[in-house]
Amino acid sequence: MTLLAQSGDGGRTLTFTLFLLMVAATIAITVWARRHTRDATDFHSGGRGFKPWQNGFAIASDYMSAASFLGIAGAIALNGYDGFLYSIGFLVAWLIALMLVAELLRNSGRFTMADVLSFRMRQRPVRTAAAVSTMSVSIFYLIAQMVGAGALIALLLGIREGETFLGMNAEAASNMGIVLVGLLMIFYVAMGGMKGTTWVQIVQACVLLGGAAILALMVMIEFNFNLSGLLGAAAERSGAGQSFLEPGLQRGVEVAGDPVQTMWNKLDFISLAMALVLGTAGLPHILIRFYTVPDSKSARKSVNWGIGLIGSFYLLTLMLGFGAAALVGADAITEQNAAGNTAAPQLAEVVGESIGGSAIGSIMLALIASAAFAAILSTVAGLVIASSSSLAHDLYNSVIRGGKATDREEVVFARFAAIGVGVVAIILAIFAQDLNVAFLVALAFAVAASANLPTLLLSLFWKRFNTAGAVAGIYGGLISCIGLVVFSPVFSGSETSLLGEGVDIAWFPMSNPGLVSIPLGLVCAVVGTLASSESRPDRFATLQVRALTGAGSERTARH
Repeated sequence: MTLLAQSGDGGRTLTFTLFLLMVAATIAITVWARRHTRDATDFHSGGRGFKPWQNGFAIASDYMSAASFLGIAGAIALNGYDGFLYSIGFLVAWLIALMLVAELLRNSGRFTMADVLSFRMRQRPVRTAAAVSTMSVSIFYLIAQMVGAGALIALLLGIREGETFLGMNAEAASNMGIVLVGLLMIFYVAMGGMKGTTWVQIVQACVLLGGAAILALMVMIEFNFNLSGLLGAAAERSGAGQSFLEPGLQRGVEVAGDPVQTMWNKLDFISLAMALVLGTAGLPHILIRFYTVPDSKSARKSVNWGIGLIGSFYLLTLMLGFGAAALVGADAITEQNAAGNTAAPQLAEVVGESIGGSAIGSIMLALIASAAFAAILSTVAGLVIASSSSLAHDLYNSVIRGGKATDREEVVFARFAAIGVGVVAIILAIFAQDLNVAFLVALAFAVAASANLPTLLLSLFWKRFNTAGAVAGIYGGLISCIGLVVFSPVFSGSETSLLGEGVDIAWFPMSNPGLVSIPLGLVCAVVGTLASSESRPDRFATLQVRALTGAGSERTARH
């Protein structure tokens, strides 16, 4: 059954109204923030004045994307235990960020990841490489989120083939969704900077967590708070029986009589896990959040807040996923969307009707639709602020202007950069609507883990590390990661691949390149370092003092 079809225009109008109210509130916040954004520190890091709980909510909002909310709930609904492994990987990743990155990055840099990478190296090559990596990760992530926004609008408004809503058919609604999300993210960033983006993300995190909590509570009410009963009903309706609650249904599948394919399946699962766990600590839109608090203690506390909120959210997705499997059923979910991305909205409608009739069903669907839109808007805003800050601070000011641009010039360029990134993302997303872009999120994590994390850690902890090593590590990890994906099954050779089965250039057997590209990025960084005679032990000593004490972190070193 198509979402909202049975509730007619009333249900669609309710969804649309809630969404417009949320947008109006965030626009008001952005206008307020614009009046308090005066210099580069305000634009890039919100004046470094956010409290740990505020930054923690913004971190959670950055991380709890539509892929997390809709994708993981759908993955659990269709694949049970294996679907929940995504939640585990995403959550464990924060321990890496907490223990190795948060405090040291906050103390060592000012606005971007490149501040740390280039501190004891030649500025131009390192900052250029860091900007290229930041843009690559951000664009992959942005396209996936915005294509999801377009598809979500068409699905949640219940527009079927031959039907229209407010004069739009399904294709027009999808395009409108992409353009609307793109324009909003440009407005949030260009007008409000980091201050406006952060407050928008705080509001949207509350909407998302609140919607997920209400829906999870209704699921548990439906099963009389009996978790065992919920899991049993989910396994029964899944069609897989007890296997639904055990590992191996989707990941690391054992193929009878084919030990080689079994091996590749298991290695592919390890590769995905590596990308998810290590990628978080290298995501540019996550790293810049550590600069928005006044000191390293606040950075650590904000990560603790983020871990608590994100952990709670993923526990809720567990109930949503199994609830959808039990109450909606796998057949109904896949009929609506083969990847299961509408499992949570379908669950909202079904459980709402069960408890309070069609009116409550429509209200619940509208609430979850608004939460999904909130997830998309918050993530794309974080990605655009990371991209525009890197382009303005690293590329324009440090590379093109040699560090001589004024704060006003840097902020103006950052605003134009936000517009440019937004326009490019809108155009690419519109053309990518018919393609399988599900792998782009995993690819963004793999690039972050392959290109960013090794160079970041070596810069902080290896005295010998130098410019050649940083550049080789970033480009080596980036090129190997993207190159292996191009020659993998997700790009060509099958029905679900990006190019379809008509083109087959796949020779790399795994869908995620992390198992190869992450070590390769590290090796490139080490070899590049050893091949160069450059060494600046005095700068490393200074960096260590900054990283451990925060001394001098309020300004960018000129060298």
